[in-house]
Amino acid sequence: MKKKIGVIFGGRSGEHAISIRSAKTVVAEIDREKYEIIPIAITEDGRWLDPQRSAALLGPVFTDDDDEAIAKLPSGYSGIFGDTRSGGVSIISESKVSDIKLDVVFPVLHGTYGEDGTIQGLLEMADIPYVGCGVLASSCGMDKVTMKALFREAALPICKHVSFLRSEWEKDRERIIKQVEETLGYRCFVKPANLGSSVGVSGAGNAEELSKSIDTAAKYDRKIIVEEALEMREIECAVLGNDAATASRPGEYIIMDPSKAFLDYTEKYSGTGNNEFVVPAPVDEGLESRIREMAITAFRAVDGSGLARVDFFLVNETGELLVNEINTMPGLTDASGFPKMWAGSGKEFSVVIEELIELAFERHKDKSRNRTSLGC
Repeated sequence: MKKKIGVIFGGRSGEHAISIRSAKTVVAEIDREKYEIIPIAITEDGRWLDPQRSAALLGPVFTDDDDEAIAKLPSGYSGIFGDTRSGGVSIISESKVSDIKLDVVFPVLHGTYGEDGTIQGLLEMADIPYVGCGVLASSCGMDKVTMKALFREAALPICKHVSFLRSEWEKDRERIIKQVEETLGYRCFVKPANLGSSVGVSGAGNAEELSKSIDTAAKYDRKIIVEEALEMREIECAVLGNDAATASRPGEYIIMDPSKAFLDYTEKYSGTGNNEFVVPAPVDEGLESRIREMAITAFRAVDGSGLARVDFFLVNETGELLVNEINTMPGLTDASGFPKMWAGSGKEFSVVIEELIELAFERHKDKSRNRTSLGC
């Protein structure tokens, strides 16, 4: 009998559109012989859609059998209902609880309200297996400031940075600008602390640009991080596994336009041809080994499980390798590095998807060994 997998996507995030693209790729690669797919979209304003409307957002990625099964599911605004006594999560449609029991969930959600531990906490409460990192790793991996503190504790080298709250910026802009200038200098990069896909990220070469960049980042998050600008190469490495994780061969974005200081949202996902993702990254064997080892160390530093992508800076002048950040639900689109790095390591994405689902069951089984009461 096929297992039912709920694929949740969209969400209240600046990365909403990327989540939909990632979900299309995931749905296309799931083995239909083993799994029945239940699509569950969340709109940008937080409404949960029924499977029919969710499927329509993904376009022609379902088979005729999929469409027929989805059409039989309840319609109306949807959600999930957790009851550990009856086997986890059920689909609900408006006020009616259906008899559709999900065996596992793949939360293909990027950014806030999805990659940050919020949906993971909901699924933990419902006691259902789900793909990817748990609450702790997701929340720590989402917050770039906390993440870097954990990397430092794990003796991983990181770049210089300054962080502050939006309220601090609004209260004393001059103090923040002076702090950045004294600690980092120009040029620097400003980022929302809790977002990905380069959303809200911009560079600054002087005080006026810094002020504008911080204003932009503050639209997306209450916490802002400013990092030193380095002449460097950006290298990525994919991680797969639970306690015994493995790392892919690293990949690298090769920027064709030398005027581009970094790859912004448009450059990453528009397919303009201004960049190419190369696997394996053109590094020597010793450096590749270090990248893979450090990727696993970073994964363990946040207590990761399932999957992640670890991003590195390779400094041109010194050859120093720095860990930049970890993405606990990396982009899974046709333009994303995570699938490409595993393909370049000899593992097609359909196989990766299968492993991720099995890792979800494995992690859930292991956590189920924990006592939740003081009874014998």
